[in-house]
Amino acid sequence: MREALAGLTTRGRSFLAAAAAALVSAIVLGEKDLLPVALLLATLPLLAAAAISRTRYRLTCSRVLDPRRASVGASARVVLRLQNLSRIPTGTMLLEDRLPYALGSRPRLVLERLGSYQTSTVAYTVRADVRGRYEVGPLVVRLTDPFGLCELTRSFPSTDRLTVIPQVTALPEIRLAGEYAGSGESRARSVAVHGEDDAATREYRHGDDLRRVHWRSTARVGELMVRREEQPWESKATIVVDTRGTAHRGEGPTSSFEWSVSAAASVALHLRHEGYKLRMVTDTGADIDANEGDGEGAMLDYLADVKLGPRGDLTRLMERIRRRSDGGLVIAVLGLITPEEAELLAGLRRTGSICVAFLLDSTTWLQLPPAQRAAAERAHEAGALALLRAGWRVVGVSHGSRLAALWPQAARGNQGFAFRAAMAETVSTGVNP
Repeated sequence: MREALAGLTTRGRSFLAAAAAALVSAIVLGEKDLLPVALLLATLPLLAAAAISRTRYRLTCSRVLDPRRASVGASARVVLRLQNLSRIPTGTMLLEDRLPYALGSRPRLVLERLGSYQTSTVAYTVRADVRGRYEVGPLVVRLTDPFGLCELTRSFPSTDRLTVIPQVTALPEIRLAGEYAGSGESRARSVAVHGEDDAATREYRHGDDLRRVHWRSTARVGELMVRREEQPWESKATIVVDTRGTAHRGEGPTSSFEWSVSAAASVALHLRHEGYKLRMVTDTGADIDANEGDGEGAMLDYLADVKLGPRGDLTRLMERIRRRSDGGLVIAVLGLITPEEAELLAGLRRTGSICVAFLLDSTTWLQLPPAQRAAAERAHEAGALALLRAGWRVVGVSHGSRLAALWPQAARGNQGFAFRAAMAETVSTGVNP
């Protein structure tokens, strides 16, 4: 009862105040006719509080998110299903689902009388413009009497999580030559160049049978090598995401980092749907295999949460990729890099591997004076040319670029960068073009 009295609404408290005023007036002025009025005004909110406090509704609630993963800018539908498990019909209920600020204001829904063992469903929509994982709930139910004099609050502790993934862009189908790894054409090309023994070996991994050690390759390479088993003809791809804080510019949803995360998600889903065995690696330690269990979902969940890392290290990134690399296609979404960092990344380019870099000139996300803009462009071109000399295909990205329009260049690289690399090589060797 004490909880019910504490739940009196403004209207209920006004009734009690009016009852007290009528009682004082009856005593002071001697107007006995005001006593029944005071009694009536006091009785109504007290009866409402008593009725609400004695009500023991047995309610169950379930929540369904459709979809559980939504892209940035897309809407998701939240369906609430309430069931009255008691024989006592409920009164009018006000439902309020708690939401984080990024998903908008809290929805307030009115549910009319719910009969004995009756079920009712209500729904609302949410939308997020910032990727991340957001908790939806708990649900708060406010019970009121028919006159609105008393209100009690009940809550369901259960919550659900909505994952807002980066915006995914549909990409055109292109032929990425050299993406095959294992047996088949790619293996035939390797055999023709290096011989059967070299084509059928790989780095030793923990658990490999020592009887498969290939001593000739081990002596030449300097580390333990084993013979490969026969492998099916398959396409493999590694997506590399640059999360270094020093490589990106801009803030919020329009920053260069958000462009790169969206590009990584778009390329990964496109290749996955094309039948690639996919792996995603970042410089902060993430290594996700999209081929195990719900690997695609794990990859999207990671991209929904990924943040800029102040201590990104390309050296560790190289080690992580090499540890499990079996050739195939490498697509890196990179921010600003120096020629020295480009030379470090050149180690990923090896026979049988095709390396494609979407190289962001993240300074174009800023307003710079002409002199600083020219210096930034020269630094961007220096990094791109270093990658080109190492055999990478480089696709330049600036503010406002659309991935769908850039994607076909992954099959051939940026011709402008390639021309400048050839000219720089000509100048450095002193040969007349």
